[in-house]
Amino acid sequence: MLTKSKYLIGLKCPKYLWVIVNAKHTIPEAEDSDKLRFAEGTAVGKLATTLFSGIDLSELDFKDNIAKTEKSLKLKKPVFEAGILVDDLFSRADILKPVEGGWDIIEVKSGTKVKPENIHDLSFQKFVYEKAGLKIRKCFLMHLNNEYVRKGRLDVKKLFTQTDITSEVEDVVDIEDRIELMKGIIAKKACPKLQIHDKCEHPYKCPLMSECHGFLPTDNVLKLYRLGKKSFKLIESGIYAIKDVPDEFKLNSNQEIQRKCARSNKIHVDKAGIKSFLKKLKYPLYYLDFESFNLAIPPYDGLKPYSQVCFQFSLHVQDKVDGPCKHYSFLASTGDPRKEFLVELKKVLGAKGSIVVFNQSFEINRLRELAELFPSYSSWVESAVNRVVDLIVPFRSFFYYNPIQEGKYSLKKVLPAVTGKSYEGMEISAGSDASLEYMWITHGLPWRKKATEKDIKRVRENLLEYCCLDTEGMVWIVDELWRIV
Repeated sequence: MLTKSKYLIGLKCPKYLWVIVNAKHTIPEAEDSDKLRFAEGTAVGKLATTLFSGIDLSELDFKDNIAKTEKSLKLKKPVFEAGILVDDLFSRADILKPVEGGWDIIEVKSGTKVKPENIHDLSFQKFVYEKAGLKIRKCFLMHLNNEYVRKGRLDVKKLFTQTDITSEVEDVVDIEDRIELMKGIIAKKACPKLQIHDKCEHPYKCPLMSECHGFLPTDNVLKLYRLGKKSFKLIESGIYAIKDVPDEFKLNSNQEIQRKCARSNKIHVDKAGIKSFLKKLKYPLYYLDFESFNLAIPPYDGLKPYSQVCFQFSLHVQDKVDGPCKHYSFLASTGDPRKEFLVELKKVLGAKGSIVVFNQSFEINRLRELAELFPSYSSWVESAVNRVVDLIVPFRSFFYYNPIQEGKYSLKKVLPAVTGKSYEGMEISAGSDASLEYMWITHGLPWRKKATEKDIKRVRENLLEYCCLDTEGMVWIVDELWRIV
């Protein structure tokens, strides 16, 4: 049997399709970030059905769902999760809505726009339902409206927007040939061997990626800065390591630095570039980092779908080069943390001196969003924004490059490259983990038990330790840059 989800997997990767049917036990467990995405998708789908008066079949098992679908369709009412099985093809519709002479398919997604995979999703559904004898009039994608701003009670009608993609669905050709090809792949006794490709991480990271990419060396050509699809051309020609990229292969200046470092195993330093950056710093320095979470369904007033909600900051203040630091921190407890976050930040962020962040667009955007929500802070926020200096600049510009960065310039890569220190061994070691842990102890996560008082105490300690390292790490990096020049 080929289901809709397996069909979409087959479009991404034939090997993944074979494994999920024939060796599902070998697929690694989904990461918590993926579990949150699945849970939000389910919640958004349930919320969308409240806009219709219909028959909900979502809780039924496979056989009961098919039997009840057949009976429900005769009632000519909207049906949620209607399951159709025909010729070893199975699909469930989020919403089948009766119209004159037939049905409309409404697929609900937690995204904020129509994506190519959504069109393939609906093309498979339409093919299956029509094969089963249903007349399909139109295909709609119901997704979140990224212009909706919550004000008071959630307005479900305004939260969603509906896009007619019937013509795009009907433009999908060769669907029957693809189905037969996928059935053939599923029936094979051995897993197909395939060359890795750019779909391994798009539209989502494949759970088999670590296995499929295992033959590549650590410093492989996929890590060449912004080389894109050209890196797969190198792999196809048998060139895996950056050091082995031929001299005649055209690289940009930053990629050339990577190749040179890979061959020499030495660090690249542009002292003039580093000096030009350091000259922008005005002491005292305020090293600042925010932590936030975002949800598909906005939980508080003034939020859009997926708006970031700041719940924590860390601040290290340094009066002079290589001098001692004072540390300040804030971590919200429960409820809407935004006003308290802003109030506490203003207390400790002095009026003069550079505010040093890593990847400034995040902190600047969050500050301006808070100023919009709390207008009395607008002038203060703009004065703070004007003092921001982005520590990512010397690394994004390749003024400093260490091969262990692997073509990246995130704080998690730069800190060990410059200082030899890292987040290794910490209970929380990434921003995504911090968001999930905070959501667990404040809002709960559907796949985890309710957090106990002991859990909350432990997580809060881990959050404070993690965010503190983000800003202390920036202090160490700047101190080292001064030593280098």
